[in-house]
Amino acid sequence: MRSEEIRPATAADVPAVKAVTDAAYTPYVERIGRAPLPMGADHAANVAAGKVYVTGDPAGGAVAGLVVVEAFADHLFLDSIAVRPDARGSGVGRRLLHFVEAHARALGLPEVRLYTHVLMWENQKIYPRYGYELVGRRVDGPYERLHYRKRLD
Repeated sequence: MRSEEIRPATAADVPAVKAVTDAAYTPYVERIGRAPLPMGADHAANVAAGKVYVTGDPAGGAVAGLVVVEAFADHLFLDSIAVRPDARGSGVGRRLLHFVEAHARALGLPEVRLYTHVLMWENQKIYPRYGYELVGRRVDGPYERLHYRKRLD
């Protein structure tokens, strides 16, 4: 896979999807006191449902990042974005966020929505840089989340 290519994940990608997701989210387990939800996702079901898109690393080849998205009538929900730790800072996350916006536009959806745990403070710096606005804070079971949206032109 070329590094700039973002494509739907296939069944063959499921082990890499799990590995990248676990590697990206494991550092948060101790901080938030439990595994973030993406770590427990049914990756095979998400891939089969067409919700997962993957991209390669800058050197080409292996899955370096992925997004899990779900289309609703009025928005595209970005359920998860994960970048392999050794690929951080190489533009993988930026490409994935741009892809999500382009995908929403292609589906005729006016906005992208997402949430992040309040203790994942790194994300609170990243999303506003890409035009996401904080629209709420809610507790969903054991997770306290900040909800963001980005309206598309």
